[in-house]
Amino acid sequence: MRLILLSGGSGKRLWPLSNDTRSKQFLKVLEGASNEKQSMVQRVWKQLKNVGLVDSAIIATSKMQRDMIHSQLGVDVPLIMEPERRDTFPAIVLAASYLYSIQNVSEEETVVVLPVDPFVHDHFFEKIKELEKVLSESNAELALIGVKPTYPASKYGYIVPKEISKVNSFITVNRFIEKPNHEIAQKIIDMNALWNCGVFAFKLKFLIEKLVERSIPLNYDELVQNYEDLPKISFDYEVVEKAQHIVALPYEGYWKDLGTWNTLTEEMATTQLGKGVLSDDTENTHLINELDIPVTVIGVKDVVVAASPDGILVANKASSPNIKDLIGGFNQPPMYEERIWGWSRVLDYAKYDDGNEMVTKRICILKNKNSSYHYHNLRDEVWTIVRGEGELALDEYITRVKAGDIIHLPAGKKHGIKALSDLEFVEVQTGIGISDEDFTRHYFKWEDVIAHFSKSKAKVIL
Repeated sequence: MRLILLSGGSGKRLWPLSNDTRSKQFLKVLEGASNEKQSMVQRVWKQLKNVGLVDSAIIATSKMQRDMIHSQLGVDVPLIMEPERRDTFPAIVLAASYLYSIQNVSEEETVVVLPVDPFVHDHFFEKIKELEKVLSESNAELALIGVKPTYPASKYGYIVPKEISKVNSFITVNRFIEKPNHEIAQKIIDMNALWNCGVFAFKLKFLIEKLVERSIPLNYDELVQNYEDLPKISFDYEVVEKAQHIVALPYEGYWKDLGTWNTLTEEMATTQLGKGVLSDDTENTHLINELDIPVTVIGVKDVVVAASPDGILVANKASSPNIKDLIGGFNQPPMYEERIWGWSRVLDYAKYDDGNEMVTKRICILKNKNSSYHYHNLRDEVWTIVRGEGELALDEYITRVKAGDIIHLPAGKKHGIKALSDLEFVEVQTGIGISDEDFTRHYFKWEDVIAHFSKSKAKVIL
């Protein structure tokens, strides 16, 4: 059995903490076994280890989330990275082609696709192991896991059964109903409908045949080069709803989608994260504050207050799922990012009448981590070291830097830095057309940087 975990989306219903690089699955607001804060993806990866499935799993994601996953799970976690975001059908096809043409996985192997962020107990992943047997017994094209509903929810999709076998553990699927109203939800629950939790399995051969029918390349490298030609559509619409024989395995354990503030706060480790005060007369209220200024919440009920460099949200918990529609017009880049080497936070941005721009960032590189060795074409930078010590690589030399040092980096000047202790600096970027795409990278590993300078006539002053 092979697992493909889908890690995508921007989680806009959890704005302002979530953005394009820090989606909901990366928010460290849950409580781990040792009372440490953990994210949804960290929780799920640990659960896969607990049930012996982690060695069979790969994560399909975007380039924007690579550093976040490596930062939270480690650099050895296997990733399949989309060249661009194109919905779940292209992402799953790309992962399947990797299994088929790079890892030479048998066409008879069972492949299970699931979200990277379900909030479940370990037993849920034990249930996933049963899908291989279900596919074999049913001869179905697809086998799903359906959660037995605990109430008539209108926020989930439903699996409506055709029949329930008294002999087998699975049901035969008749149709799918997406987010019905309360009345319809109750009616189909009475018909033994299940919540669709986005988990499905198939034999690799099933999807490979679909790719052949559509003249989609089976070779992974070729598919990467032609990725933009794949239809931008969900796997549900393109494959699942067109399948002729689908079964579902009912699951009666705990399951929750933490995709909105009202559901996430129900599972948070504490009612307050960050600076601020919740008065004694607040009820069922949560404060999540990532800013360096305190937030005070007094005398409110059923409210979530979330503050980050990307914005501030004050919402009634029941109404919080509507946020996605309200922030649709926001078009600013992420103001806070976690990277494999640390984190960065935008402090200020300005665009002047002559077209010049200025971006000020606070950047932290963790001890023994380093940036890449790179240069920019469109911007100048000035770094002011405010904490810690590091090794700075420039065109002509490698030298030590410490708090109080100021480094000027004009466009075209190659540079990189390694932290000898946790290192913080303020970076001021100036230029026209400032963009995170304006990078030409030469080396990612610091030992490669050292080797480069050792072979050249440059000075190494350490």
